Amino acid sequence: MRMGVIGVGRIGAYHAGLLQGTVGVDEVVVTDANAELVNRVAAELDVATAPDVGTLLDRVDAVVIAAATSAHAELIEATMARGVPTFCEKPISLDLESTKRVVEIVHRAEVPLQMGFQRRFDPGYRNAAALAADGSLGQIYVIRMAGHDPAPPHESYIPQSGGIFRDFSVHDFDALRFVTGQEVEEVYADGSVIAFDVFAKYGDVDTAVATLRLADGSLGILSVTRHDPLGYDIRMEVFGSKDSIAVGWDDHIPLHSVEPGVAPPPGPAYANFQERFRSAYEAELAYFVDVAAGRSPSPCTADDALEALRIAIAADRSRAEHRPVRVAEIV
Repeated sequence: MRMGVIGVGRIGAYHAGLLQGTVGVDEVVVTDANAELVNRVAAELDVATAPDVGTLLDRVDAVVIAAATSAHAELIEATMARGVPTFCEKPISLDLESTKRVVEIVHRAEVPLQMGFQRRFDPGYRNAAALAADGSLGQIYVIRMAGHDPAPPHESYIPQSGGIFRDFSVHDFDALRFVTGQEVEEVYADGSVIAFDVFAKYGDVDTAVATLRLADGSLGILSVTRHDPLGYDIRMEVFGSKDSIAVGWDDHIPLHSVEPGVAPPPGPAYANFQERFRSAYEAELAYFVDVAAGRSPSPCTADDALEALRIAIAADRSRAEHRPVRVAEIV
């Protein structure tokens, strides 16, 4: 299979490198609006290049969209029109109307689309989802999530990110739906600028929390920060009537106990998301090969992306208006 990659920034170049070792991928072709960047990345990875998106789509059997967020919707429309199976990094778009329009286009096209919520392929999250589904956890009471970046992004990224909930926590919102099999019905969120004043300049925050009520009455609790001095910290804890489990609690957890006699984790902590989720990225791309070949249905659809975005928008509205917001309001 010939696989195209549109956009070779940090995540696009990472995907292109992983695709070279993915079973079933015979050739990788990359393109980017930045000609100097695409030529440098292609030389480093020893992959082919295409001068533009149209040329690339003519040459490949499937495509990975890793361009800037602002280009995702237009690019998905183009791949759907060409009938090219597509993998797209989250999100489809940062606004609801554009996302809904693309979802309808995907439905009409009936061309496979897999969204890049890689936690669905992380072994820990998959094990948690399986235990929830088969009843091993019993009735779930509370799901506690943590999402802490090691360092804030460059200022140029902040105004285009969509804010902390749409940019960062949307992964937690998708993982919550994936693990529990439940829809989020209501969100109450708050946030502050505590350490990095630059976020206030763009109406964003560097620290936030959210509580989420699920359809069966169980509750989610999320903490999210743009800075963790110990490293990249992504966790989920699920407390049920039969068992309690944790995801992300391993030798690299950037957290240590102050109880006497308790040894610190051997570490080192994960430096970034590429380290933490490498196996998940490999697995989701390998699965996409099957999706593109027609052997498997998409495990993370445009509808899933829409639902995660609706939760994030509800969180934004809740933070702005200081009230609980029902996801049903986000239409």
